Amino acid sequence: MAGPLPVIVYPPSPTGGRRVRVDGEILGLATGLADVVEFLRRAGLEGLDEDDVARSEIIEWRGGGPHVWSVPPP
Repeated sequence: MAGPLPVIVYPPSPTGGRRVRVDGEILGLATGLADVVEFLRRAGLEGLDEDDVARSEIIEWRGGGPHVWSVPPP
């Protein structure tokens, strides 16, 4: 039985949003939790909502947690 797919949400880009990678493939640029939910659904991880994604232990949040979507001002 295979384990959960590795999910990485990268740090916010200077232009906004965060790249989402699932099982080694970049799925797109998320601008919020709803986008991450949709990317995971397309990757076959159905039945998740925004709260599930924010608390999930299979997601590695780099450069800030699930509520960080822009680069902080200098």
